This record gives sequence, C-alpha cells and structure tokens, in this order.
Amino acid sequence: MTYNNILVEENNGITTITINRPNKLNALNKQTIEELHDALKEEVADKDTKVIIITGSGEKAFVAGADISEFANFNVEEGTKLAAKGQTMLFDFIENLSKPVIAAVNGFALGGGLELAMACHFRIASDNAKMGLPEVSLGVIPGYGGTQRLPQLIGKGRAMELIMTAGMIDANQALNYGLVNHVTTQGELMPHCEKIAHKISNNSMVAIGAAIKAINANFKDGVDGFAVEIQEFGNCFGTDDFTEGTSAFLQKRKANFSGK
Repeated sequence: MTYNNILVEENNGITTITINRPNKLNALNKQTIEELHDALKEEVADKDTKVIIITGSGEKAFVAGADISEFANFNVEEGTKLAAKGQTMLFDFIENLSKPVIAAVNGFALGGGLELAMACHFRIASDNAKMGLPEVSLGVIPGYGGTQRLPQLIGKGRAMELIMTAGMIDANQALNYGLVNHVTTQGELMPHCEKIAHKISNNSMVAIGAAIKAINANFKDGVDGFAVEIQEFGNCFGTDDFTEGTSAFLQKRKANFSGK
C-alpha cells in the first residue's frame, strides 16, 4: 500500500512506521490518522510482523501535536465527532492491538503526539524529547484519550498539573514519572527499541496478545481484569505455542513458536 504521510519498513519481524511530515513537525492530520490505521491493520494481518515501532521523521519531533488548521473552525458537533472518530480509528485501536506497539519518542510529543505515544503499549524516549498536553492553552482539552491515559500512567495529581498548566516535561522527568520506560541518546533510540522488540519476538506472540488483553482489562470500566486473566490463561492451554513452549522447557532447548 502507498502512503503520503507515513513510511513503513519491515525487517526481521519488526515493522517501523515513521510519521513523515517533517515540515509540519509530523503533526497529525486526518489523512495521517487514516494512514496509520490502515498501516497498523495491515501489519496485524501480516504473520511475519511480530512487533511494531512508531516514530517520527527527523530529529525534532515524534509528533508535535494535531494539525490545528483542520479543526479551528469546528462547532460542538464537529468537535465531538472528531474526538470520537479519532479515538476509535487510531488511539483505542492501537491500545487494543494484539501485537506490541512501541513508541520511539524522538523529540517533541505534544497534544495528539503524546496521546499517540500513550496509546502505544510502552514508550522509549531520546534525551531531547519533550512531552506535554498543551490543549487548555488553546481553549480545549485533550480529546484523543489524554485525560484518561495520562493519569493511568503518572497518577492523577501529576496529570492534573501537567494538563492544567499546559506545561512540558523533559525525557528524564518523564522517566521519573513512569511515562517512558527508558531514555537514550537520539542515536541509540531506534537500536534500543529494536533490541527490546527482538526480545519480545523470541516469545509466544499468541501469549503476548493474551497478556495485552488481560492487562488492558484492568483499566476498563465494568470489566473484571482478574476474570479476563483467568480466561486468557486457560485459552493458552489450547494453543500450539503452549505445547511447544512447555516441551522446549522440559527438553532443555529453545522454543520455536508458530504463533498459533
């Protein structure tokens, strides 16, 4: 598939999706959101892809925010539809993918950019990264899940302060808050992400998909995460990967998982 605003590269089971709008600091517009959805959907269906990394082109920005020019004149109904469609099409979609998605935050991750990073299963940042949700400075609030995911990741009080001040934090503060898992130099960012991705890909992808579902269940209203874990744990016993993994352990050899 051909894309205008993103680049897709596949290598040894790892797919890197790069948001490529450097003249706009990789800001998210309608077309980019749609292209990201289509690319992710395609990679989930590709049996060769085990882990997905999302990053931004250039050295300045992961995603510096949403493209404000697209919605500056929206009314209440249009604004509501914008948030609802974006959450369904991309942000919730990423969070619930069965394949791991890593955000490689290589610069500014602001507004919709931080919301995109937070929708990924975890985040790794370069030491020049800056993160924040500045929407209230524009007379609006985060609309792509930012008010929900940020408190889950860094706690209610810190999230309240960051959102209400429209401030930014640097990579080391984000690490201290638990917003990112690791901080590297910019040159080491992608190799570090790929190293972790390869460690993930050595394991059972069907089990990893079950783990993602069980972990996410804990953050959904009205869902018993423990019950989901029990069900997914039981389901694993019916997979080829469980048979292979336990056999390999007992035979003292490396498992060769099929992902089934």
